[in-house]
Amino acid sequence: MGGYREFAPPAGLASVASCLWENHSAGPHAQRIIPDGCVDLVWMREELVLVGADTGPVLYLPAEGEEPVSGIRLRPGAAGAVLGISASEVRDARGPAVAVWPELAPAVGEALALAEPTRRLDLLARAVLQRRGERDVLVAAAAHRLALPTMNVSTVAAELGVSERHLHRRTVAAVGYGPKMLERVARLRRLMALSGRPRPLPLAQRAAVAGYASQSHMSDDVRRLTGLTPVRFLEDASLTAA
Repeated sequence: MGGYREFAPPAGLASVASCLWENHSAGPHAQRIIPDGCVDLVWMREELVLVGADTGPVLYLPAEGEEPVSGIRLRPGAAGAVLGISASEVRDARGPAVAVWPELAPAVGEALALAEPTRRLDLLARAVLQRRGERDVLVAAAAHRLALPTMNVSTVAAELGVSERHLHRRTVAAVGYGPKMLERVARLRRLMALSGRPRPLPLAQRAAVAGYASQSHMSDDVRRLTGLTPVRFLEDASLTAA
């Protein structure tokens, strides 16, 4: 059965992981991946891969008959600690996890290759648990505030009692990019959530409620983040865990 599904992380990982997920491709059709502020550890095409925080859209084309892809998504602010490096080093990147985890990744990859598909999510969760990373509390608090439409980076920094430069440095290390980009991602997610209403608001009204300065501001930002017009993107956009 094709489709993308999310599962709650184990209790011991809830602070650093937003979800475990599987993607069963129904055929060789391109799938559009948009920025969400997260880093994922993914088992795909017989390889353990780190997927960094994206700053633009990525099209993924599954191969015919490809096995389900399994992953664990790290919450914004957790990636730097779990990876053991600045998350900016894997921004917009997809590469072998062994490059970052030379001691752990080979054994995890071997176990995943031998495991039944139903066991792979558990093995990914255990791999992250072994890292014993803690989410950056300052960045987590900033991400929570930036999810509100009335907030901006300068206000959030002031509320948290730090300079914008300090917040930027911490966010880049923990997420992969700065708070301005995180703010843009949060606006896009608010816009997507509004489209899920039984009776969606007119597009200009949705732009205002989501926190855009104008409809043209929304159009420009949606194009940059998704590669599509707002109307086309919102036709079938759905929120994923972040």
